[in-house]
Amino acid sequence: MSKKRGLSADEKKIRMLEIFHQSKDFYQLKELEKIAPKEKGITMQSVKEVVQSLVDDHLVDSEKIGTSIYFWSFPSKAKNAKKRKFLNTQDEFEEISKKLKKTEEAIILESADRETSEERNVLLKLLDEVTKRESELKKELQKYRDSDPEYIAQLKIEVEELKTAANRWTENIYILKSYIKNNFQIDNDIIDQNFNIPADLDYIEN
Repeated sequence: MSKKRGLSADEKKIRMLEIFHQSKDFYQLKELEKIAPKEKGITMQSVKEVVQSLVDDHLVDSEKIGTSIYFWSFPSKAKNAKKRKFLNTQDEFEEISKKLKKTEEAIILESADRETSEERNVLLKLLDEVTKRESELKKELQKYRDSDPEYIAQLKIEVEELKTAANRWTENIYILKSYIKNNFQIDNDIIDQNFNIPADLDYIEN
């Protein structure tokens, strides 16, 4: 018979948060060490580490009162933390998008001289790095959109604006590709290859 799989770090954090959110109460560590193994299957030895991780992530508050330390967290705490993370990620995404546009424009200017140069190679490398980071941010934004129905409703306007911005950058890329093709007689496939433009680049549907 196979050995039962233990809880992952994320599963422990989710279950520990459930203790706080379901009870909306205040706890000392020794109380959590009794409750968590019994109700959530979290080993007593790992309770302190899990709670500290939640405190570090700003999902659980703590305060020393007298000689005792109390921990608590309400549902709104997690929601606000997700919102802050989403907004920070969105800001980074917008900065990356601006950087991507500037890099693409610089490469187009360099492409007028097709000879390989160190500056052109640096620009191509930068474009690749920025494009990858933009893709990572899109995935992270999607994760936050999918994690909380209430949160999705609150951020619907922001998400729609983000889609519009993404489609605007897609349109800019198409315009730039058309400019290169018409002025330098370069095929689309070669443009995509040189500038690391995904073959499946397309507008985001609603």
